[in-house]
Amino acid sequence: MNAYFLMAALFAAMAVLQAIDAALVNAGLIPAFSGIRWLRVHLITLGMMTEVIFGALPLVLAWRTEAPRPRFRWPTWLLLNGGLLALLVGIPTVSAVLVYTGGTLVFIAAVMMFEQLRAMPGPAPIARSEAPSGTWFYLSGLSFFLVGITVGTGLFFDWGTLLRIKTPVEVHIHANSWGLMSLVFAGLVVDLYPRWAGKALAWPWSVRPILWLMTFGALGLVLGPWLGSELVMVPGLLMHLTGTVWLLANIIKPLRGTGLLREPGIWHLMTSYGWQIAPLLVAPLILLKVPGVPGPAIEMNAPQALIYGWVLQVGFALLPYLFRRVLLPTSPARLGGSWLSLGTVHVGSLLLWIGIFLDSAQGWFHAAAYALWVVAMLPIVIDLWRILAQGWAMTEEHADASAERVAR
Repeated sequence: MNAYFLMAALFAAMAVLQAIDAALVNAGLIPAFSGIRWLRVHLITLGMMTEVIFGALPLVLAWRTEAPRPRFRWPTWLLLNGGLLALLVGIPTVSAVLVYTGGTLVFIAAVMMFEQLRAMPGPAPIARSEAPSGTWFYLSGLSFFLVGITVGTGLFFDWGTLLRIKTPVEVHIHANSWGLMSLVFAGLVVDLYPRWAGKALAWPWSVRPILWLMTFGALGLVLGPWLGSELVMVPGLLMHLTGTVWLLANIIKPLRGTGLLREPGIWHLMTSYGWQIAPLLVAPLILLKVPGVPGPAIEMNAPQALIYGWVLQVGFALLPYLFRRVLLPTSPARLGGSWLSLGTVHVGSLLLWIGIFLDSAQGWFHAAAYALWVVAMLPIVIDLWRILAQGWAMTEEHADASAERVAR
């Protein structure tokens, strides 16, 4: 049993409860609690997705090289989860001791994961038609994660002034979203796409330039708000957008005329990037102070739309696939999600964006958005727990059989 996946399922269940809370708060049915808004997105990013990243990446690299399954490293797991527990209590209560402790523990765990991945042998492409390994995407993403942890740990305690950061919240969000998540997702596509599609990426040679476009683009998106420079941020935005669109083209082109386009999982993966691109397209309008564009409202609510529309949807596709590959290795695995989850998650994201621009009715639009996200999440979370239960039962059967052989 992979303990990271157990924790990911637990955080997914907590994310459902927090989405229910958000729907009730926005509808005015229960009072809001300070700090919970940021806790909601962290349950998905720092909780569910980070657990899966830490649990899956060493295994994905082993699958790619057909190497033995790497040994589970309990010290990394304990540091990560001890840090997350401290942060999940410290963020809403704004406890300096807990936030500092949690940030430090997660930082050390990320360094340990970086070193583990760096030390693993990566496969060399056999031919020009084979894409390079996603290892460098993972290492680049984890490097941005270290920046995001450092800045995020000091958000409540004026580290921005100490580090000369113009807008610390943006730096934190950009490092974790366009740095960690975007690059790691791209690496997973590079490594796992042939298993999903039974085909190579459209242009395998393009993986390396996509890596540099996305990495330097993310760097610009981090340094821009750090320095308060649009001359740094806008080129970074364009580079990251170019790399992302190029990656999507690599995914889509080989699928034309195949049965995979009749499955909701691949649509979750492909269409989720529309909600990642949306803030990038709106950002220039905010920077130029275009009349009618509610900059403060967008900056406050766009992270929620980004996480629930993009990160959560990628999770809908990836998590059931990875859970089955890791916990039920003898059963077939495919991308997760359903047509119900696909429709409800997109309508929810659309309603949240509409609510941003309709201040008088914002509460009801956002309540409806979170309610739809709950409908989208519930079947996925139930499926994850079902896979966990089956995996646990198989582990117990194997342990019983081993004990019986020893007794004989």
